Amino acid sequence: MAAREYALHGDLNLIVTGYVEPNRPRIARQLAQRLGLELIDFERELEERLGDTIQSIRATYGDRHLRTIEAGIMDEVVLHRRGLIRVSGHTLLTCGQLGELQRNGVIICLVASLDSILRRMHLTLGARYQNPADRARTIGDLEREWKIREVADVVEFDVTYVSEAILIERIVVFWRDLAIRRG
Repeated sequence: MAAREYALHGDLNLIVTGYVEPNRPRIARQLAQRLGLELIDFERELEERLGDTIQSIRATYGDRHLRTIEAGIMDEVVLHRRGLIRVSGHTLLTCGQLGELQRNGVIICLVASLDSILRRMHLTLGARYQNPADRARTIGDLEREWKIREVADVVEFDVTYVSEAILIERIVVFWRDLAIRRG
């Protein structure tokens, strides 16, 4: 993408959410680099501030404590411009900043077929996939994550049969086309 195309976006953020674990952080890094955007990785920032994993903090202190910290971090995230913000759909819906984020950015939700996700879950969870409680918790996480798809103006990219390289290229083309339409 040429420097002129970057300028067309002004201070617009690209917000990436959705379920393509475990590759979502790598996809966000590569996209930020390709588009010349600062990467703001909400989950990484949250874990750095907590000094532990999100799951561990949730288990120790509960959701209320975690949501309070998330809200504080999100208050800072909405101030960023020209960034690629990687954040969960659930956090977007519960942070109280969704309207502000949409005013200053475009939300892209990465989606895949349920079969594909179950296959990825099996590979990621390994033997834990056979545990109904672990599987149900993971599917519940997916359901919460995908509620963001009900919000107006969320752009979906289906990653079911697409390599990371092709996905990244498609988002780059989308970003470029968006710049042309806004220009």
